[in-house]
Amino acid sequence: MAKSLVIVESPAKAKTINKYLGSEYSVEASIGHIMDLPKNDIGVELKKRTFEPTLIVSPGKEKIVERLKKLAAKSDMVYLAPDPDREGEAIAAHLSMQLLPVMKDKSKIRRVTFNEITQKAVKAAFAHARDVDENLVDAQQTRRVLDRLVGYQVSPLLWDKVRRGLSAGRVQTVALRLIVEREREINEFNPVEYWTIDADLKTGKSAQEFTARMVGIEGKPIRVSNGVDKEGKEQFLSNALPDNESVDEVVEQLEKATWTVRSIEKKERRRNPQAPFTTSKLQQEAAGRLGFNVRRTMGVAQRLYEGVEIGSEGTVGLITYMRTDSTRVSADAIVDVREFVAKLGAAYLPAKPNEYAGKKQEQAQDAHEAIRPTNVKFTPESIRKYLSDEQFRLYRLIWQKFVSSQMTPAVFDQTTVDVAAKAKHTYDFRVSGSVLKFDGFLKFEEEDKKARQAAKDKASKEEQAAAEKLAQQSIQQENESQDDSADRRLPELNEGQALDLAKLDPQQKFTEPPPRYNEASLVKVLEERGIGRPSTYASIINTIQDRDYVKKIGAKFVPTEIGTVVTSLLVKNFPYIFDTQYTATLEGELDAVEEGEERWTDLLNGFYDHFEKELKVASTHMEDVKRMEQATEELCDKCGSPLVLKWGKFGSFYSCSNFTKVKPMTVAMGPWKKDAKAVTKKVTAAFEFPMIVKATTDDVIEYSKEVDDAKELSTSINAAAEQGKKITVEPVSCDFTKENFAAKPDLSAPGADDVPEEEFCDNCGRVMVLRNGPWGPFMACPGYNEDPPCKTIRKLTQKVQQKPPVQLEEMCPKCGKPLLLRNGQYGEFISCSGYPKCKYIKQDLLDVPCPKCGSEIAVRKTKRGDTFYGCVKYPKCDFASNLKLVNQACPKGDSSYLLEVTSDKGTYLVCPNNREALPKRRKKRGAVEEESTTPECSYEKKIAGPAPAVVVERPDPEKTRPVVESVA
Repeated sequence: MAKSLVIVESPAKAKTINKYLGSEYSVEASIGHIMDLPKNDIGVELKKRTFEPTLIVSPGKEKIVERLKKLAAKSDMVYLAPDPDREGEAIAAHLSMQLLPVMKDKSKIRRVTFNEITQKAVKAAFAHARDVDENLVDAQQTRRVLDRLVGYQVSPLLWDKVRRGLSAGRVQTVALRLIVEREREINEFNPVEYWTIDADLKTGKSAQEFTARMVGIEGKPIRVSNGVDKEGKEQFLSNALPDNESVDEVVEQLEKATWTVRSIEKKERRRNPQAPFTTSKLQQEAAGRLGFNVRRTMGVAQRLYEGVEIGSEGTVGLITYMRTDSTRVSADAIVDVREFVAKLGAAYLPAKPNEYAGKKQEQAQDAHEAIRPTNVKFTPESIRKYLSDEQFRLYRLIWQKFVSSQMTPAVFDQTTVDVAAKAKHTYDFRVSGSVLKFDGFLKFEEEDKKARQAAKDKASKEEQAAAEKLAQQSIQQENESQDDSADRRLPELNEGQALDLAKLDPQQKFTEPPPRYNEASLVKVLEERGIGRPSTYASIINTIQDRDYVKKIGAKFVPTEIGTVVTSLLVKNFPYIFDTQYTATLEGELDAVEEGEERWTDLLNGFYDHFEKELKVASTHMEDVKRMEQATEELCDKCGSPLVLKWGKFGSFYSCSNFTKVKPMTVAMGPWKKDAKAVTKKVTAAFEFPMIVKATTDDVIEYSKEVDDAKELSTSINAAAEQGKKITVEPVSCDFTKENFAAKPDLSAPGADDVPEEEFCDNCGRVMVLRNGPWGPFMACPGYNEDPPCKTIRKLTQKVQQKPPVQLEEMCPKCGKPLLLRNGQYGEFISCSGYPKCKYIKQDLLDVPCPKCGSEIAVRKTKRGDTFYGCVKYPKCDFASNLKLVNQACPKGDSSYLLEVTSDKGTYLVCPNNREALPKRRKKRGAVEEESTTPECSYEKKIAGPAPAVVVERPDPEKTRPVVESVA
């Protein structure tokens, strides 16, 4: 009997679902998208404005598609079960396009979606199978076409005007614009001076001190002007004085003032719980509380969603789908969580379920729930031993947020005390304090605080400082609106009570510029402005870093020079398309396409009208940065000529204005000896004096002299002919350059270019690993070579791959310039700083002559990094050996050298004619085995024992858990 075929995106998800469906179903993985637009063409029809995309099977997915076709042809039913979002619907549509032609009954292919991977949800989804939602497919296809139109038509402009390899993106450019504009705000910021005055006061009886801040004089608030906002409205700094003079005058009065309690206001304040996580809120809080970047958060969440082995329970999907902008929760989940909360105590359970307003709650569907645990009974502590540290920490964050969202508010007793200081004037001071009366939804947070405190108390003195620092980083309040007065206890006070002044503390302060964006704050502003969608934030942030448009310094985004230049050009030439408001409007229109309210072609036509106009203007008017030569007041360190600002591969730099690209003229000795005057006339017609006459032999300069007239030119050419083989004449050119450091971020700052965190596969959620390929290193999924493979990769930029060259004290033996330690495709090497004029490369040589030609033997490396030993005269001499040559003659045979052989038994010196002791080499296919012409030798000598085995101790997870708790 034929089985039903179920197709999902990832092998991990397939494994979990297969357990729930049983033997009647065969579950396969498509490993993400199987179709896409072609890479070598725009792939969108523009002449007739139909915008029809040309979809092809994604390169590398041909075998997967063929396998799925064969299985579909033999199956009774085919169920398409990718994720419940636009991307998942598009994958289902592409699978349907490929599989329908091979199926006999076209009605036997259906779409199923589930928001959580649990047995109940999966079976319910199969009971309510449906057709592919064309509106969702159109929305995803529209976004893909929009991105392709912008990327493939704007990027070539950047290649021509700035540098090859740059890219522009409809959303990534807007995100980059936010970072660049924030950096400009910081650079243009003018700090404003202000002063605050705090008074340490104490009561006569208890002598308990408390601190109050000055807020006014004679009932009028004190404040300092702080410029105007974007709308031109004046802004003020509250509770502040403008300068030192006014502060000294007030302090003088306060020191002799009479202090009394004017009024006391006590009230109960309630703090309400927050909604369960949406995608963006999860990304922000995971960054703030756990230190996870966006990609790491989504990778760990993907694994929690797809399933984790939980003892006898087997593979269990622990959380609902993690790409959502809804705060809605299903009725069944509400019942379960209220049952759980009731066990904590009746005071923690609200009379009715808490409801939260969120984006498009009226249109929210079952496939768009908030992120929550699939089973609230799986408490973080009960399943901790089955989770990795990062899985446990993120799951605990999601679980606590969901449970606390259905608990009662926390209650605080808040007291506000107004204090009067009477002297020449009455000076107003105020202090507020609050004490937690009932923890309510803060129950878990309070328990975590106690656990961290207990862990710190048990820690040794050496560990305590580090634990406290990490704990402080992880402790952040969930509600940003909570004031600073929380948990500040005040002594018992009465109205009219006299107070004693202990100390006055006037402090000079300056306003600070707006902070640079980090991942959490960038996600927050993107969400607030409606730019992109939560599922795209990770790729946006990674793209602007991969393109070297921004650097992370101290976890904050700093735009690079190339990022600033690209942003300025694009915003200037595409003011409409890369406007933040227009980008947000497009997102709303995409939502309208998803809901069937707007045709996708109408949206694209409206967009392309604006885009085509701006593209034509930009093609002719965009500034040509690549060919820029801007005059400056800087002077050349070599010749004193003015420097000009130019643009190169790695950004702007200063170059001497006396530099010329005119190629040297070679003086052939035959014509020179025949008619020197004619050659001289030809040279002087081509170049102006002064000139340089050079003589070189094998690229090494043997003679060089600057000449100022024809007579010196003739004399120098004759002198050069006696010292070198090749004679050239060239105009005087100064090659001095220096970097424009002012335009580049300070990468020497603490935290700059930190070691990147682990990356996670977008398809299966596993930790990606660094691999080497023909074009250099790249990040790849560990399932790259599995069957079926997970081919997720991420290319690394050239600057990520290579380190900057380091100048050595050693000089080049050919031209005398300093040698540089460089990093190349096959590792580090030392070469001349005068490259390309001097091509000297220092080689690591053995003290053994080549057995074939008598030249030197150099240590070399293959593309894979393996070491071998080859003749320096290659390709003229092809001698090579995988074994190290040792300069010792064989005592028994005729060989002038020995080979060093290392095995698990030790290290040996072996005669190259001892064929029994040497490692056996596999001969090439089809090659005829050659008979040895040298007599067999048995010489073998042990020179070292086997290397000691490296023992890797695995820490006991039970012993490390208290430490993990203290920093979570």
